[in-house]
Amino acid sequence: MSSSAKSSSSHPAKKSSRLRRLLLIVLMLPLVLAIGALVHYWPPAGRSFTDQVIEFERNKRYVMWRLGLTLSGTPDLANLDGRLKEHGLQLGDPVFVRIFKRDFELELWMQRDGKFHRFATYPICRWSGWLGPKLRRGDRQAPEGFYTVSAKQLNPKSRWHRSFNIGFPNAFDSNHRRTGSFIMVHGGCGSVGCFAITNEAVDEVWNLVTAALNGGQKRFQVQVMPFRMSDANLERETSSPHIGFWRNLKQGSDAFETELLPPKVTVCGTRYVIAPAGSVVDGSSPIAVNCPTDKLSTKTKT
Repeated sequence: MSSSAKSSSSHPAKKSSRLRRLLLIVLMLPLVLAIGALVHYWPPAGRSFTDQVIEFERNKRYVMWRLGLTLSGTPDLANLDGRLKEHGLQLGDPVFVRIFKRDFELELWMQRDGKFHRFATYPICRWSGWLGPKLRRGDRQAPEGFYTVSAKQLNPKSRWHRSFNIGFPNAFDSNHRRTGSFIMVHGGCGSVGCFAITNEAVDEVWNLVTAALNGGQKRFQVQVMPFRMSDANLERETSSPHIGFWRNLKQGSDAFETELLPPKVTVCGTRYVIAPAGSVVDGSSPIAVNCPTDKLSTKTKT
């Protein structure tokens, strides 16, 4: 049989195989989701309705990932160059990252004409724990707060494809005696305190952040929030033991949304101190201890 005849005879078979696999996925998805819900939906006794929704969402996403399905909201990853051009951006422009745990979203912003513009939103496949800060090593809790990432925090050979370390614990976490390490944004869909965004998405994020760092940005800021920090969302959480912490985080979130520049974030005692970006307009200032007002108040009292 000629090679052309073999090709023509094998093509329908390949097409038929693809169709059967697609049909199997369509038929099995409701069953797998139902099983996942029965096995994993209910968190430990005492968990809130919000926790139940979070647990269901993370398991739904895990099932989709295991089936090879693209998560809803994923950008057109095959068209990075075209999307950059559409936004008037290019590889090497400074970057800024926001993560919203309850929304399962990671936003990547890029700087153009002196301000940051939201370039892409990536669905988070999995993060572990619940709303609230990470407290100790081994609690399997994804942290919240303000962090920075430099080139030395990148890992191109991560066991989860590629990753970058967000820098937990920072000075704020240390002042609260919070412990842990190696909290990453990485590929795949597994987490013991990290943020997993699938291999395909982390490849694009990796390209953007490495280009920015290679282009002269010393470090980029990462803001990790429990949810979008609107007044209405905070009002719903007034009974939470974390409400004071979250109001402090909101100051940094509001500062960014006002200026569209990453704010200057320092640590004074057990609080974040938020100031306008000032002369450092790319968010590259470290999260350092700086408490001049406390020193002044101490001198005044004595």
